[in-house]
Amino acid sequence: MLFREEYEKREQEVLAPYAAKSVLSLGREHPEEECQFRTVFQRDRDRVIHSEAFRRLEYKTQVFVNHEGDYYRTRLTHTLEVAQIARGVARTLRLNEDLAEAIALSHDLGHTPFGHAGEYTLNELMADEGGFEHNHQSFRVVTLLERRYPQFNGLNLTHEVLEGIVTHTGEYDKPDVKGFKRSGFPTLEAQIINVVDEIAYMNHDLDDGLQSGMISFEGLEGVPLWQETFKDVKKNFPTARPKILKFQTIRGLINLLVSDLQAETKKRIEAKKLATLDDVRSRGDNTIAFSPAMHAKTRELINYLFTNLYSHYRVLRMGDKAQRILMDLFTTYLNNPRILPPSLNAEIQRTGEAKRHICDYIAGMTDRFALSEHKKLFDPHENV
Repeated sequence: MLFREEYEKREQEVLAPYAAKSVLSLGREHPEEECQFRTVFQRDRDRVIHSEAFRRLEYKTQVFVNHEGDYYRTRLTHTLEVAQIARGVARTLRLNEDLAEAIALSHDLGHTPFGHAGEYTLNELMADEGGFEHNHQSFRVVTLLERRYPQFNGLNLTHEVLEGIVTHTGEYDKPDVKGFKRSGFPTLEAQIINVVDEIAYMNHDLDDGLQSGMISFEGLEGVPLWQETFKDVKKNFPTARPKILKFQTIRGLINLLVSDLQAETKKRIEAKKLATLDDVRSRGDNTIAFSPAMHAKTRELINYLFTNLYSHYRVLRMGDKAQRILMDLFTTYLNNPRILPPSLNAEIQRTGEAKRHICDYIAGMTDRFALSEHKKLFDPHENV
């Protein structure tokens, strides 16, 4: 049998000297007895997977609302794709796969129903209460809102996983989590998630966008990163069906982006002379990154997706509907908290913090639960 100590020994032998080692973790807010078989980061990963918030990701929007079709990605499948790529990158760079995976699996736990349209709506509704940001909400989920243990609220994750959540940045991610004590620049494992999140969503949104017909091969001809890869695929498989061409092009894009990321990161580690985790903490910012040329190409692709997919009238129509649904729910709950679940109403009466509790409740909803709840409250023919 393999015990925790053997895993910790393997980390010392195999991982790079600047990787985050389990045995050197800064620990948890609430001290706990160590697991006999799992490292602290393996334990964190398991806690996230077994959480209620993780299960709800299955029915939360990525771009397309769940009921639009079984093919399209959800927030859960996106999370799994991020975790898969993150593990591969961490393994190649001799970083801690378990830490990278734990951060990847938890990075979107705070997302609202209906994707970013839901986030924008809650941010507006909470403007006088500090706003709403999904990374901050992910931190609330794992430190407060999950209730699974008698000794503490939240999941009591390690400092390193919490750090990965609160420092996650990207096109939609601008975290500002007060009360979390930073310990210098983030670990390289945390930095991995910032970039592979982009790799995952760029490619699966291309897949879903082409499947939906909202974007096309012809429209992508002006996007160099796509077209260069697509041209090679057509040359190698001239008789392949369009669906195969799509899959092989996306496969090639992921390989191209990951290879560039790993090569550029190796250069930056050497240029910064990173030899220990303390070096990463003191001068390791922006170490996990694309090369400048590849970064420019990814911006062109992301700009195309913003213009042609995320701003497509069908996506905007669903976003507009989502905004009205969440505003209706929020306003109705706020005006009459007694229609909320009794335990939540009791908490509101005890603390007097109606808006934040209602915000937490709505943010935790799946798309289908929010739609069902709206029907129950506003359709006179629907059973309540």
